[in-house]
Amino acid sequence: MTVPSIGHFILNNGLPIPKIGFGTYKTTSMADESIISAAIEQGYRLFDTASFYDNEPFIANAIRHSGLNREDFFLTSKVWKTQMGYENTLAALNESLEKLQTDYLDLYLIHWPRANLTDPWQTLMKETWQALELLYAENKVRAIGVSNFLQSHLEVLLTDARVRPAVNQIEFHPGYTQSETVAFCQKEGIQVEAWSPLGRASLLGNPILIEIAANYGKSVSQLCIRFALQQDVLPLPKSSHPDRMRQNLDGFDFSISEADMDRLLSMPRTGWSGEHPDAERVVF
Repeated sequence: MTVPSIGHFILNNGLPIPKIGFGTYKTTSMADESIISAAIEQGYRLFDTASFYDNEPFIANAIRHSGLNREDFFLTSKVWKTQMGYENTLAALNESLEKLQTDYLDLYLIHWPRANLTDPWQTLMKETWQALELLYAENKVRAIGVSNFLQSHLEVLLTDARVRPAVNQIEFHPGYTQSETVAFCQKEGIQVEAWSPLGRASLLGNPILIEIAANYGKSVSQLCIRFALQQDVLPLPKSSHPDRMRQNLDGFDFSISEADMDRLLSMPRTGWSGEHPDAERVVF
């Protein structure tokens, strides 16, 4: 099977990262690597996981059975809320490396800025970042970054950071673009990644998206992925179906017009997960 050419973004430390990746949250519920293997076969090389996802061993098995080299892949994992703190983070990275059967990660992220909503978060977050800086200096990770950080969290982090975050991974899709956070990251040279770039079922059935996608002969999923790419945001779609995995890689052969981008950017809140770093999860 011919692997599609998707190109790369360049992170602020010069590291190339594929322009689209594969999200793995809740994709390995059957406790095997078949979904990851299918994604590899379809052409994905960037895989986003986390200790919290409890699927790192399955990703490792799929990579080992693919016949490809470790260097062919871009692997991201994250330190979870309960693993935050200097020593805990160092231990968490070693555990992830063991589970992923590798001696380095391409990208390591702080999963959320706050371990909980009651205790002061600034000190613990900074200690966690200091551990990531050490891991980066020791070449155990090729780049470091954050996830679910708003501008307020990033401003605190940047006051003492010796290494600037290379990535901020946030929820991003039509109907929930977090424009202030995206603008701040791009001003600071931080690559934005989009988790849930396809939104929820309500987004995939949204009449505005269906209409615009049809004008380009594309699916709503392809439209959402292109929407992210045209704003220099790296999408991390996920699917358990090989045909849709492949379809999601076909967002590089068309452009959304300025008028349609304006319509997408002005959509009311739609498809939001309810997750927010400074609040309890909103239940719909």
